[in-house]
Amino acid sequence: MKVLWACRECGHSQLKWTGSCPTCKNWNTFIEEQTVKEEKRFEAKKLEKPKAVRLCDVNVNEFKRIQTQMGELDRLLGGGLVEGSLILVGGEPGVGKSTLMLQIANALASQGLTVLYVCGEESAAQTSLRAKRLSIDHPNLYLLSETCFSSIKAQIDEIKPDVCIVDSVQIVYKSELPSAPGSVVQVREIATEFMHLAKGHGITTFLIGHVTKSGEIAGPRVLEHLVDTVLDFEGDRQHGFRLLRSIKNRFGATDEIAIFQMKETGLMEVPNPSQAFLEERMKEIPGSAIVPGLEGARSFLLEIQALVTPTAFPNPSRRCAGLDANRLGLLLAVLDKRVGYQLHHCDVFVALAGGLKIVEPAIDLGIVASIASSFTNRSIPSDYIIIGEVGLGGEVRGVSRIETRLKEAIHMGFKKCILPKKNLKGLSPHIGEKITLIGVDLVDQAIQNILS
Repeated sequence: MKVLWACRECGHSQLKWTGSCPTCKNWNTFIEEQTVKEEKRFEAKKLEKPKAVRLCDVNVNEFKRIQTQMGELDRLLGGGLVEGSLILVGGEPGVGKSTLMLQIANALASQGLTVLYVCGEESAAQTSLRAKRLSIDHPNLYLLSETCFSSIKAQIDEIKPDVCIVDSVQIVYKSELPSAPGSVVQVREIATEFMHLAKGHGITTFLIGHVTKSGEIAGPRVLEHLVDTVLDFEGDRQHGFRLLRSIKNRFGATDEIAIFQMKETGLMEVPNPSQAFLEERMKEIPGSAIVPGLEGARSFLLEIQALVTPTAFPNPSRRCAGLDANRLGLLLAVLDKRVGYQLHHCDVFVALAGGLKIVEPAIDLGIVASIASSFTNRSIPSDYIIIGEVGLGGEVRGVSRIETRLKEAIHMGFKKCILPKKNLKGLSPHIGEKITLIGVDLVDQAIQNILS
């Protein structure tokens, strides 16, 4: 065996140890690993010799999609699961990854497909208890509590499943490798083996991945390059909403999201996110503003809440939840310099209701309006929505996909919209008939229109 030094952060390998990784620049990340001989690697790979084909002869209609019977998930994936695809699902502990996978497994098994669920982190009895809690009990769903890849491969050869779910990729190991499960070389080899299984045998495969403290999927970066689709499952455990975000998708659009709500019976789809996020909203309360957020091709309305209070301490607090803290500091400086609000002696707290995280600049004007509303103790009219990016000069800049945002506001019954003047050009005439559009150039103009 050949000895190499591999970085446990990025997967870079080299012959000698160094204190700093030349790729990711992290210190003390190199660990000693031994590589396996080529004849012992990739036991799942078919031995057929590859044959080149003409580009014009490739039949793109060969991809067969499988419906999961979960409309939000099918839309996120671009129309359903592609047969033989490799999908990586990452998320924080306890967010609901295993629950989601069990529900998907049950939906696929009910269509006559054979599903193998590899529950390496739990016993079959523990997983069956969760399944009973979710009212899942289908004869086409098999459970396998195993972490050795050779044993998993033997069961796959025996059962010949249509779908395989591995929970999780960091716990599965190859006995030929001396490294511990979850190490860079183990994760890389296991992911490659499952890629050969998915592509060579037409098995649609889900890999559940752990995340690091920074929120990134654990393991080498090559793990995300190997798979066809990367789904990030996020959400606040104190709230019932969960967000499944498509980061990479070879068979559909990226940056799409699917929204679920965690209940006692499992994850339920949220077909109308705007209604769900605004159902607890209290009208005519100072500091509350409604903004239309955009994720992928979907727009939904969100409530931004701000609280501005005087402080007796020399260093006022600047806290936010679900928003970019650096962006908040920039907007407070604009309010101070361009509008004249003396916020240096006030604590400012801003939160996005519902536990979601939005970082797009189109909600800047809504943040500014909510802070101004709380500072002046004057409420924003309940039928207003606010759209616009705020520049350092206090100007209100145009945003993308304005018609999509306005259609969602009209659908939810809002009557007036504060938006950049630039976005008034080119709008469909029927939109102006259903909602009053008020174009502004500067932040102080927007505040005057909203709070007058």
